[in-house]
Amino acid sequence: MRNLKDYDFPEDLKTMSDEELELLAVDIRDFLISTISRTGGHLASNLGVVELTIVLEKMFDFSRDRIIWDVGHQSYVHKILTGRCDKFETLRQIDGLSGFPRRSESVYDAFDTGHASTSLSALLGMAEARDLQGEDYATVAVIGDGSLTGGLALEGLNNLGASRSDSIVILNDNGMSISQSTGGLSRHLNKLRVSQGYYDFKKTLKSRVKKIPKVGDDLYSGLQKMRDSLKYTLVDGVLFEEFGFTYLGPVDGHDIEALTENIALAKEAEGPVLLHVITKKGKGYRNAEEDPNRFHGTGPFDPTTGKLLKQPSSRSYSEIFGNKLLDLAEKDKKIVAISAAMISATGLEPFREEYPERVFDVGIAEAHGVTFAAGLAEGGLKPVVAIYSTFLQRAYDEIMIDVCLQDLPVVFAVDRSGIVGSDGATHHGIFDYSYFGHMPNMTVLAPRDGRELEDMLEYALGLGSPCAVRYPRGEDGDLDIEHTPVADGAQVLKEGRDAEIWAAGSMVKHALKAAEILENKGIDCGIVDARYIKPLDTDALMESAGRTGMIITAEDNVLAGGFGEKIDAFFKNEGCDIKTINIAWPDKFIEHGTCEELYARYGLDAGGIAERISDSIEGKA
Repeated sequence: MRNLKDYDFPEDLKTMSDEELELLAVDIRDFLISTISRTGGHLASNLGVVELTIVLEKMFDFSRDRIIWDVGHQSYVHKILTGRCDKFETLRQIDGLSGFPRRSESVYDAFDTGHASTSLSALLGMAEARDLQGEDYATVAVIGDGSLTGGLALEGLNNLGASRSDSIVILNDNGMSISQSTGGLSRHLNKLRVSQGYYDFKKTLKSRVKKIPKVGDDLYSGLQKMRDSLKYTLVDGVLFEEFGFTYLGPVDGHDIEALTENIALAKEAEGPVLLHVITKKGKGYRNAEEDPNRFHGTGPFDPTTGKLLKQPSSRSYSEIFGNKLLDLAEKDKKIVAISAAMISATGLEPFREEYPERVFDVGIAEAHGVTFAAGLAEGGLKPVVAIYSTFLQRAYDEIMIDVCLQDLPVVFAVDRSGIVGSDGATHHGIFDYSYFGHMPNMTVLAPRDGRELEDMLEYALGLGSPCAVRYPRGEDGDLDIEHTPVADGAQVLKEGRDAEIWAAGSMVKHALKAAEILENKGIDCGIVDARYIKPLDTDALMESAGRTGMIITAEDNVLAGGFGEKIDAFFKNEGCDIKTINIAWPDKFIEHGTCEELYARYGLDAGGIAERISDSIEGKA
């Protein structure tokens, strides 16, 4: 493998032949496999877009032209080819390169992405801004077939096609095989569609036919209908043509010559163009080709065997949730499950294997999924919506109006809540206490470990009203503490003389360790597992305040609108003179890094919690 760091990218691409680009693609794949096997990251998606990215970087100047990578997890090759190869070992490491495009990281990153289906709306905005200001640069979006299922993408597609602004949408389709239309006829039609002669012919034909006395309008209408009938029969991509796009493709996304030819055609075309590119996820690495889902996002692994270097020592929260829901569903036929293109990732695969007719994958359409669940609930079923916290934000209005307003019994299994680590700002689930907390009729529960998650899920399904059960990413870390019934409210784990920490969910483990540190300093600090974020267990709060006069809250959520602020408001409204300390994430987007590094940096680990408490008691803060 040639050393990619020896190249001057992207300038060196401009003079490379197709043969040299093909060799470069091999080197990039080797580099990706070697690096991501050490850092972890999104492998399969990046292996699938190597040739496409190479050709795009060669044919455009993205220091002035704009490219938007929908979702953004497939932008690694773009980073390598825009001068960041020497920093690639820092990928997803704290203070290193992000795993997604970031405007603050490079002039070549035009738009921050991390959630699906946003690229087309942003693309249109950039194209219109360019046109209104009389500027001259290309606008390109790369969107996957999965992202195109999102409602926002379809809204953008509709608006973009109607705008007639010059822009290029590349549909990266890794969900089907290449059809016969990639041959000579397809290439001929593609050239015809973007030729100036074709545009002039259409205009002249319309003008002349309509001028024919008496029959002109009817004749032209008939010709249009004939054209549409032939188009629906013969031409791929007619849906996109109807939206207003010039459709090109499908094209083999691993054929550099074909990509170069068709992107050149797209650049020549007037108005919006959609280039349909067929790629293979995991291309060039057998393990990823055979199991692209496992290598979509992976931790460090052995590149020879593909096996993770660190095997889980216990079950993940997602696995615990999925298995418990399956157990409950065996006893209650009204239980159904919904997820948004993440059945396996949310632990629902066993449920789907056992009861395929009771599991619904709505695609990347979280808002639709929530309202769909509301309809299921109104129809007498017990829907459980399993979606990552950060993606559930996209369905805020539907949760509020379609579920809570009608007080429908929908259970939200809110996976990946709190800090999630190396995926960074777009994926941290640190806002859900805040956005659930002000919704009428909503109950919000936070388990401290896997066993409590099981109890809370069963309790939530019996409530008969909206309920969110919020749990973190990763292994459950069973705390081996006796569990009391969820219906009993907050659980006092240890009474304190000097202070008591009200810890929410995963923060219980940090609070327990902080109490040990404080004990060594002669400070007697109690621990309460809050369990209920909404409604608060106000009786237990008053009892806790009466024991110590000092309450500390610890939550894996932003401070603004979170658990701690609700407790502060409660004491203020009750007229209680209680000292409180709120430990939570600050009012900012938190960067990427391991969870342990981020907890330590922001004082949410055991040491940070203990220091805040001891400083307060000793009068230092």
